[in-house]
Amino acid sequence: MKYDRSHLDIWIKNGLHELEEIVMNRWFNSRSMSGFVLLIVINLNACYAARPNVLIVLTDDQGWGDLGIHGNTNLSTPHLDSLAKKGASFQNFYVCQVCAPTRAEFLTGRYHPRTGVSGVSQGQERLNADETTLASVFKAAGYATGAFGKWHNGTQSPLHPNDRGFDEYYGFTSGHWGHYFSPPLDHNGELVRGDGYIVDDLTNRAIEFIEANRTQPFLCYVPLNTPHSPMMITDEFYEKFSEALPAMRHRDADREDLQMTRAALAMVENIDWNVGRLLKTLDRLSLEDNTIVVYFSDNGPNSFRWNGGMKGKKGSIDEGGLRSPLFVRWPGKIRAGSEIEKIAGAIDLLPTLMDMADVHQDLPKPIDGISLMPLLNDPKANWKSRELFSIRRGLVSVRSQRFRFDAEGRLFNIGLDRGQRKDVSAKYPEITAEMQDLARQYREEMEVEFARNRNRPFHVGFASSTMLPARDGQEHGDVQRSVKSPNNSFFNKWKSKDAFITWHVDVASTGEYEVILRYTCAAGDEGLTMRLTAELLGQPVHFTAAPVVQVFDPPLYDKSKERVKKSHYFVKDFQTLSLGKLQLPKGECTLRLSTDKIIGVNAIDVHSIQLIRK
Repeated sequence: MKYDRSHLDIWIKNGLHELEEIVMNRWFNSRSMSGFVLLIVINLNACYAARPNVLIVLTDDQGWGDLGIHGNTNLSTPHLDSLAKKGASFQNFYVCQVCAPTRAEFLTGRYHPRTGVSGVSQGQERLNADETTLASVFKAAGYATGAFGKWHNGTQSPLHPNDRGFDEYYGFTSGHWGHYFSPPLDHNGELVRGDGYIVDDLTNRAIEFIEANRTQPFLCYVPLNTPHSPMMITDEFYEKFSEALPAMRHRDADREDLQMTRAALAMVENIDWNVGRLLKTLDRLSLEDNTIVVYFSDNGPNSFRWNGGMKGKKGSIDEGGLRSPLFVRWPGKIRAGSEIEKIAGAIDLLPTLMDMADVHQDLPKPIDGISLMPLLNDPKANWKSRELFSIRRGLVSVRSQRFRFDAEGRLFNIGLDRGQRKDVSAKYPEITAEMQDLARQYREEMEVEFARNRNRPFHVGFASSTMLPARDGQEHGDVQRSVKSPNNSFFNKWKSKDAFITWHVDVASTGEYEVILRYTCAAGDEGLTMRLTAELLGQPVHFTAAPVVQVFDPPLYDKSKERVKKSHYFVKDFQTLSLGKLQLPKGECTLRLSTDKIIGVNAIDVHSIQLIRK
């Protein structure tokens, strides 16, 4: 047997291990195997060893102040603090005011309005299919890629994590999840049941991924979903805080909900414990020195609690809503304990990680972020001045190295006034005018992007199976949502036969689809017929229907581990019913779910419809 290019292609396509197996098992006794081939194998091994792994932990609704290293004595976060002590910490790192926009900026290096993401629910959270993600870049460079947690940038293919560069996905694609103990989850597009407390479960899966890919470069993304509500946490972590009176309070203490604070602190300590498990895994597998670890949060805290005296919380485009921790650890490459004062943002993480990992790819769209690697090498490096922008409902806030220009046109010297208490616009009229002009330009540019992405339909048929949850539907008539926030809701209290639910969809190709309805039905309400109709321009073109004959009325999930009194999350199991086969035309249409009559008190409760391409 002679060595030729096809064997190198095998390595490129399937990884170094397959080539090694070929060499050892098939060529070992072959006299024709040359020292040149062995040299290739040795060199390829060296390339793999030199290329760093990447572990990214993103938390949900954890504020800058929810860390011991930032001065909060209310809790203990030794593992998170260690990342800063053993790596670099950015003192002025900014994300968006809510979840999905931050994730879009991190994944693409682009301001979120450019990516199609404008909000957190009902389609606004979707990252356009033509955007290039961090995962797709690293996958193309030969990395094994996995994501474990809250995705929040699209559910239906081609927007699902598995379509965006992640080989392995385990978690949920919605903006938040209604229950944290063994809830239904998504594993590579299939509905599965979680195993235990969700953050522990996600971490278990991430550890398994790291172990399975320890001999090749990997990108492991762990977007944990706490301390986002519901404020559910195990007794093990809550016991410490159940009666605690926090020593450090929000700057307006009368606005602080102590129950919420206690739960959040317990949830953050659970995060710290799980991050510790990840770090110990790297150490146990001798991967610590060759793994870049990145840790940050997606927005400010989800309640009024201690946050360094900053103004605003989640949802605000002031300092308190936007400032996030950012720790980057890479032993031997980043000086331990480095503190970087230059402003940076989520848009900078993609180019930074590409630079650090020496991953080169021409990106098809221009990015807004810049590589922070020069600052990681030398925090005092020469650095071009810049501004970072935040937008919320047409209002813009601008951050320069020294100042923040807020949405009301006030100017604050953040270096001296992190709490934004003293407006200095009159003292610096030229700077105020300049930043006001920058805000106007950014607003006008982004409004064009927002307009371009309004009223996008939901994708159907781009994979063999498509799930359309209640979150993505629109109720009509007396149908209601189980909760105000659509993200983890279901439709209920359907009392009139004239009511209905619609989904605006874009079908990949004309074809036949089996319709699976997920529902519950109380005793006495069975016997009605449910119909799904495809409509074009308001006119029905095809429909399928089936009677609901089986009563299925399970209780809501137990909420005894919910630590605040006013919980607005309601979760239960749902039954499946095939409505038959529906012919769908290619392109945009409306799917209407309706019933011919109400038999008892209500029609069914609706979780989702699933369309399986035939």
